[in-house]
Amino acid sequence: MTAVNLGLPARLAVQSAPSLAGRPDVPGLVDRFGRVARDLRVSVTEKCSLRCTYCMPAEGLPGIAREHLLTPAEIGRLVGIGARDLGISEVRFTGGEPLMRADLAEIVARSADAAPGVDLSLTTNGIGLDHRIRDLVDAGLTRVNISLDTVDRRHFASLTRRDRLPAVLAGIRAAHDAGLTPLKVNAVLMRETLAGAPELLAWAIENDCRLRFIEQMPLDADHNWARDNMVTAASLLDVLGTRFMLTEKGRDDPSAPAEEWLVDGGPATVGIIASVTRSFCAACDRTRITAEGTVRSCLFGDDETDLRGLLRGGADDAEIARWWRGAMWNKQSGHGIDSQGFAPPQRSMGAIGG
Repeated sequence: MTAVNLGLPARLAVQSAPSLAGRPDVPGLVDRFGRVARDLRVSVTEKCSLRCTYCMPAEGLPGIAREHLLTPAEIGRLVGIGARDLGISEVRFTGGEPLMRADLAEIVARSADAAPGVDLSLTTNGIGLDHRIRDLVDAGLTRVNISLDTVDRRHFASLTRRDRLPAVLAGIRAAHDAGLTPLKVNAVLMRETLAGAPELLAWAIENDCRLRFIEQMPLDADHNWARDNMVTAASLLDVLGTRFMLTEKGRDDPSAPAEEWLVDGGPATVGIIASVTRSFCAACDRTRITAEGTVRSCLFGDDETDLRGLLRGGADDAEIARWWRGAMWNKQSGHGIDSQGFAPPQRSMGAIGG
């Protein structure tokens, strides 16, 4: 039996404040390469109701003790600091699967109170969303992204290790009924589902969803990713082109990860997030907080800066903002997947948050 490193770090050692040497005296989350982070991703749990092969091992990730997770009040405070002091304009709650948090509506409500006017969205697999959508909308949720790699039930069960496709589709219908539009659907490109990509796109157009395909990145817990085996954006375009006429539209926002194509002349579009073959690191505007309260400046950078200790140690908002600025000032230039000697991060996607 081969031991698998699931990427959850040991308890963080006591840290000193990250260096701000050479940083301009500006309030926002600027880094050494001139990028400014305005999009905050907040992971709220490592737990998930699925076991997608590209994200989690069959047994799931090791559990995080409840006392090590950020509380709704702590998340709300960080969102408030981000919006008021650091220029954050968008917040997305991720996991694991954020719907596994029973107090998710409270997290959203506290964040909405702390950062009025800031867009609050959710990345979810949709399972159980139909039962909770009203409370989340009432709390201040404005948008959802739902993960769905295939509408073939057999392929879905194989890829996720769970036969839950009907539950996901129920969640999508509930989001539509609640008016959470535009509703984006994210699909990770896999060899197993590539042939079904045109069917998924046709389904998305029929059901008024904005489909975005994502190249698989080396963030799987089992570390089985290989560059030679991944499905590229070019391969996807070839397959979609057998059924649809695609016209490149580009990006409306330079920092948006998805390049858009018009489908059969529009108005429907399909997006492709080519994280590996068409890297957009130079325009990255994201900052991440893990479920344990650490700032992670890059998906592929294992350096993490502990804010939970500051929150629980009596630090004021200005001190927390200073540490956060330092974490982002030292962000690496890019993921380096094409670099000689590239090593994937210790944490998997499920442990980092999307």
